[in-house]
Amino acid sequence: MREDLERGTVPGLVRYAAERYGPREAVVEGRTRVTYAELGERVERAAAACMAAGVEPGDRVAVWAPNTLDWIVSALGAVTAGAVLVPLNTRFKGAEAAYVLDKSRAKLLFITGTFLGTSYVASLRRTGIVLPHLEQVVVLADGAPEDFRTWKDFLAGGDGVPRAAVRARADAVEATAPSDIVFTSGTTGRPKGAVITHAQTLRCYETWADLAGLAEGDRYLIVNPFFHTFGYKAGIIACLTRGAVMVPQPVSGTDTVLANIVAERITVLPGPPTLLQSLLDHPARSSYDLSTLRLVVTGAAVVPLSLVTRLRTELGVGTVLTAYGLSEASGIVTMCRRGDPLEVVATTSGRPIPGTEVRVDGTGEVLVRGHHVMTGYFEDPDGTAAAVDPDGWLRTGDVGVLDGAGNLRITDRIKDMFVVGGFNAYPAEIEQLLATHPDLVDVAVVGVPDPRLGEVAKAYAVRRPGSPLTADDLIAWARREMANYKVPRQVAFVAELPRNASGKVVKGELRARH
Repeated sequence: MREDLERGTVPGLVRYAAERYGPREAVVEGRTRVTYAELGERVERAAAACMAAGVEPGDRVAVWAPNTLDWIVSALGAVTAGAVLVPLNTRFKGAEAAYVLDKSRAKLLFITGTFLGTSYVASLRRTGIVLPHLEQVVVLADGAPEDFRTWKDFLAGGDGVPRAAVRARADAVEATAPSDIVFTSGTTGRPKGAVITHAQTLRCYETWADLAGLAEGDRYLIVNPFFHTFGYKAGIIACLTRGAVMVPQPVSGTDTVLANIVAERITVLPGPPTLLQSLLDHPARSSYDLSTLRLVVTGAAVVPLSLVTRLRTELGVGTVLTAYGLSEASGIVTMCRRGDPLEVVATTSGRPIPGTEVRVDGTGEVLVRGHHVMTGYFEDPDGTAAAVDPDGWLRTGDVGVLDGAGNLRITDRIKDMFVVGGFNAYPAEIEQLLATHPDLVDVAVVGVPDPRLGEVAKAYAVRRPGSPLTADDLIAWARREMANYKVPRQVAFVAELPRNASGKVVKGELRARH
């Protein structure tokens, strides 16, 4: 497998996995259990249906659905037919989805029926937005409106396409061709579509699997959404390279995570720090046998040392790793290594992956160059030129520091920095300090206007249940723990922080509350 990374493709990887791991379990969804050989057959059938529906190499095919077996099959089927995958955020409203479908000129859309009480079909129709390039919509369910198709009907449409034709189409896909367009989360401005190739995808997630120590037969609970690189590539693609079992989970509820770990003897659980924290703090945790967990991968500007320590000591997780990436760099830039000290895992995002250069410029911005940097934003030369300089350095928009060993510590987003009386204040740094308070379970900091200092910090904090902590208490504590200009002048306690579907705190929404 490793020798094929430079010329490999996603269709080639699917076939490789089907042949190498044939009888092994590939996907578990409730009572449905699919082997790697069966997954390969299902993907080829979906590819045949895409071909019968008129999908040509290079056409964009979108998937708007939660983590399910059907997502895996429809997405990999489209890519096997030579299409470019456009995953849509499941938190999108109809108009947001329509924007991405229009921008990418998607020809075919796979859509879930109802998810979390929302009809995606109705949501899209209500917009009234005309999508002239969207020729077919396939509902991943048994029923569909008259002008849409059901998943069963769509698959049947490809039964007349010979297997040899499907394989010829798959074999014609080139490693340098786009495999997917991942639209940025769009917490500010309109989302942009980062174009990533097949070779980039395979090389990056072969590396991810190597560094994480993902192994054949591992049972991987994929809670991270498939529309995000953490779910699709560090999940589906990484599992295909190793023959690991995929257990997709559509909703990231803690009770469901605990139940799945026990029922499916889960060994691998990547996820955001908030999910892992809620797992550790669950009141009934002791009644669940979580001893099978051996690998956890997480990543965020703030990963409390206590979280890493508790995963190791309380749950006995042998390997806890942190990583850093962004869509424009195929989702991965740096990663800790197995055996790194706990302090390195908690306070940094590790070292650059092989074949990658990372540096910090005079403004503190993290710049990245390497095999994984996007070919560009989809049909946006101006946006691409602003993001990637002529020498190939990608401007990440993140502020960071490199230590003597080359470990990267992300301190903030450039746009989130604010100035307090002439001092640059970085919210993530303040959040890291506040997160050590024993009565806080989550916290976010934004800059708000101040008549004397220009801007000051305001903290939005989630208290531990039953905590009597007051705003004055927290401010007084902060004055003892950090430089005066960093101390929040205001504190608002909230039930939870607003997050987008990628798990990032939506700072714009917090600023708007002020």
